[in-house]
Amino acid sequence: MTLKKYLSQFTKEQLVGQILELHKKYKDVKEYYEFSINPDVASKRMNVKEAVRECFYPKRGFKLRLKDAREIISGFKKLEPDAESLADVMLYYVECGVQFTNDFGDIDEPFYNSIARMFVDTAKLIQDNGLNELFLTRAEKIVKDSDGIGWGFHDALLDIYYNYFEYDDE
Repeated sequence: MTLKKYLSQFTKEQLVGQILELHKKYKDVKEYYEFSINPDVASKRMNVKEAVRECFYPKRGFKLRLKDAREIISGFKKLEPDAESLADVMLYYVECGVQFTNDFGDIDEPFYNSIARMFVDTAKLIQDNGLNELFLTRAEKIVKDSDGIGWGFHDALLDIYYNYFEYDDE
């Protein structure tokens, strides 16, 4: 039986009841509907960026949580924000990663791979939506700030930059 067929058995009132129950039980469902009803993208984007930053620079203790940061971004993406907001949050993850390694020294290859993957995903999103001009300065700064970082990280970011952003050598 398909979901559509299953749901067609219920009355409108029963479906509303099920959705309300899902809203009450599951945080992701609640967040989705609250964002759909009141899509305050700017506020949500700021909250997501704060949560991502907390994964790199926790207020208490010291534990880098890249996986959590990526999951936060993935959750934001599921809300279907506009491309500019999503690119902003994704690029912020890359900025935090570059800042983190500059603050604490060489990390490891999996860390750099994660940051570089997010940079390429962000660059594709930016290019696909014609947002290069809007994010060019931040992308340039990421590449400049990564200069001297090991594991071929800087070279990887530079390649991504050259492949997706217009280069301005002024």
